[in-house]
Amino acid sequence: ENWQELDGPDEPIMPFRFEEIFNYYSDEEMGADYELLPARLGEYIAANPGIIAFIPEQYVPEGMEGVKVLRNGHISPADFFAGREWVPTATPAPQFGTLPLIIGTLLVSLVAILIALPLGLGVAIYLSELAGDRMRGILKPAIELLAGIPSVVYGFFGLVVLVPLIQKVFQLPVGETAFAGSLVLAIMALPTIITVAEDAMRNTPRAMREASLALGATHWQTICRVIIPYAGSGISAAVVLGIGRAVGETMAVLMVTGNAAVMPHTLFEPVRTIPATIAAELGEAPAGGSHYQALFLLGCILFVITMIISVTAEMISKRQSNKGL
Repeated sequence: ENWQELDGPDEPIMPFRFEEIFNYYSDEEMGADYELLPARLGEYIAANPGIIAFIPEQYVPEGMEGVKVLRNGHISPADFFAGREWVPTATPAPQFGTLPLIIGTLLVSLVAILIALPLGLGVAIYLSELAGDRMRGILKPAIELLAGIPSVVYGFFGLVVLVPLIQKVFQLPVGETAFAGSLVLAIMALPTIITVAEDAMRNTPRAMREASLALGATHWQTICRVIIPYAGSGISAAVVLGIGRAVGETMAVLMVTGNAAVMPHTLFEPVRTIPATIAAELGEAPAGGSHYQALFLLGCILFVITMIISVTAEMISKRQSNKGL
């Protein structure tokens, strides 16, 4: 690569990191307390016109002509939201690109809901309209009990059962993928979706059911055209709660998705979500530093995503209610 490609002089681009200076100068040339280090850096930079150096600010040589100094003191919004690399501990130039984390969070959560919603709605219909009292008395408490299981247990189940299964079935190098995270989140969201949707369906007035059947509608027609539309707001609430559980989940996702902050191209690649990133890195981030602030901004992004989903679901629910009126 040459600087001419960037409208610069005819010089090769030479990346240089701060620690490489010790390969060219001895400890004696650096000084007892490295007081001569800036001078040695200045000599090396002057001898290599095409160099691009990453140097801590306290060691930047002074009084050099023709040298442009770019100080890394803040994170630009464009780099933060559109950056594709999240390497907060890289030295001397950490990378805070959150796009892989945002995409990973949305991908895992969306696929989880696409899996959980049809299954949850089907089970809710069965419990509300088809199951006998005895069967419902067995299944309903069992499903509600699943909602109280700690997320780390779901994560351990996914790590021991689902991850090896996915790796074997799809012949992948590793089983910790976005798809594994989606399956675990779908299982975790099912109890909430089933319970809330089933309660909404059972609240359908008996008169509406009987009127539909009296007009000649079959049981399934009554379910599809009367009960489900009437319970639309409750089903929407179930979806919102399920998405909230999926988007905000931390430990289970951290255990089964591979924890790799890279751009996912398919469901069968390792990813990292926003909650997993905050949980994994907040304890090691220096308080008040750029890394610490970036993690708090990630929390704000997660809040905004959840709020947008909730507001959208509320608008859809109101629109359905208005149509029903």
